[in-house]
Amino acid sequence: MSQVTLRDIAGETGLSIGTVSRALKNQGGMTEATRSVVREAAIRLGYDFSLLKKGRIRRIAFLLHSQHNTLTSSPFFTPVLHGAEEACRREGIALSLIVVGPAEPVLEQIRLHQPDAILCAGFFEPEVLSALQQTGKPMVLVDMHRRGFTSINPDNMGGGYLATQHLLRCGKKRIAMLSGSLAHYSIQQRNRGFRQALFDAKVHADPSLEVIVPTMGEGEDGVIEAMRSLLELPKRPDALFCYNDSTALVAMKYCLAEGLKIPYDLAIVGFDDIAASAAAIPPLSTVHVDKEALGRAGVDSLLHKPDETPSQITLPVEMIVRESSYDD
Repeated sequence: MSQVTLRDIAGETGLSIGTVSRALKNQGGMTEATRSVVREAAIRLGYDFSLLKKGRIRRIAFLLHSQHNTLTSSPFFTPVLHGAEEACRREGIALSLIVVGPAEPVLEQIRLHQPDAILCAGFFEPEVLSALQQTGKPMVLVDMHRRGFTSINPDNMGGGYLATQHLLRCGKKRIAMLSGSLAHYSIQQRNRGFRQALFDAKVHADPSLEVIVPTMGEGEDGVIEAMRSLLELPKRPDALFCYNDSTALVAMKYCLAEGLKIPYDLAIVGFDDIAASAAAIPPLSTVHVDKEALGRAGVDSLLHKPDETPSQITLPVEMIVRESSYDD
């Protein structure tokens, strides 16, 4: 069966082969309407976007969702960006940071920066990923998973398991978890690890002890509201696993203000091992993620496996025990 060619798309749209080629490569010199006509015709005819000529990667766009460009998320994603920058410097590649929101014209930003490849960090809506995929540029997801894409993730489920197992070994019986939205792959997997550890230890999972922090990006209020609901339960938790360190630090600050002793009244463990965790009082136990390694691995995957079958790469994590969960 013959493959659909640029000439076929040109015939379908009435445009020149050069215009079709520039449109599919997201180059300048045409209207968005023309570009959409070409892209829709290519999809309709079943054009194989991998046929677009790909030269050496010289420019990479590091895409970050606007909801991650916050005080609470920056301690995680900034080191990921630094790791990507380090890998790009080593290879002589230019890296540009693009922060986009769900309603923003992401393809216009891609055309403005003219990258040869795209590194998406954190959560993105499926519609945004689909639009980016249609550009035909090599893409890798970091701290995100979606079928059909190569992705680089820390062992989120294994980390959730380690954190919960540690609290169980400290003798804790009622372990609560503060989660963000389970639409986020990393959070969903950390929650799975939490539940699996309880199941393996034959500990009953109490639904009232699992609380989703209201709306990301609203500062400390959502975490405080979640902690208040846990501390008002008839049977309080004696331990808390938080889906990230920023949440754990706010939760610990609130508990200390309420007169609780950490870790005696409530043992607390976070996830990510951001810089502020070791400096907290008491220092925060957490699951260490090599964030720079995530960024480096993302760039390496773009350079060395851009056209291979999508693969899922999982980087190891490590349990770091500090005084917030264990003080002998």
